[in-house]
Amino acid sequence: MNKLLFSTLLAVLLGCSAADAQIGIMMGPRFGYGPRPRRRAPQQNQNLPKFQPSLNISLGYSFPNLDADQLPDFFNFYRGTSTQTGPFTGAIDYQFSRSSSIGILVTHGNVSVPYYSFGNSSGSPDMTGKLDNWAFMLDLVNYMPVSSRTISPYVRTAIGINTWTQTFTDGSGNPQNVNNTPSVLAYQVGLGAKFFLTKNSGLFIEAGYGKYILNAGLSFKF
Repeated sequence: MNKLLFSTLLAVLLGCSAADAQIGIMMGPRFGYGPRPRRRAPQQNQNLPKFQPSLNISLGYSFPNLDADQLPDFFNFYRGTSTQTGPFTGAIDYQFSRSSSIGILVTHGNVSVPYYSFGNSSGSPDMTGKLDNWAFMLDLVNYMPVSSRTISPYVRTAIGINTWTQTFTDGSGNPQNVNNTPSVLAYQVGLGAKFFLTKNSGLFIEAGYGKYILNAGLSFKF
């Protein structure tokens, strides 16, 4: 009797388990029961060549030179039209993955701004301020995934320090003692793209803000 009861209970349990498994398989994807469908492993783009670390060098010229914002304003004086050179830019980056590189971005440029008093009728500036700047920044570049082998868009972020040489002279060229402290912080954020003319060289263009707004030049890969 006990054996018959045990056999009956075992058969019922097995039958319920089988029925539950079938219901779970049918309802699982919708209600969360039963085995879930396996996720397919992402397939790598077969068109991309095997990645190899590289050293990237870029040399460019930027416009405008935003260091002019570091020149002070004076009471009863207004600024004239500034003249500027650069900044010239140079970056060397180690690309350690297909999507990222890290390195150093260096910029150099100078700006000159004339100051006129509101009562000036001669047309000659009453004072001229000049800034010469070197900036050294830690540079991080993130490359956007694309299928093209000739275009490589990227986002650049850089932060570091400024070094300044500043002079202020009056209309006769005599030095003026001006209390001005330009920012020590240097930074640059930008969106750009490299256009490869050969396997290891090409052109780049970049738009952003910090030391410059627009930058373009040559790019090399080693």
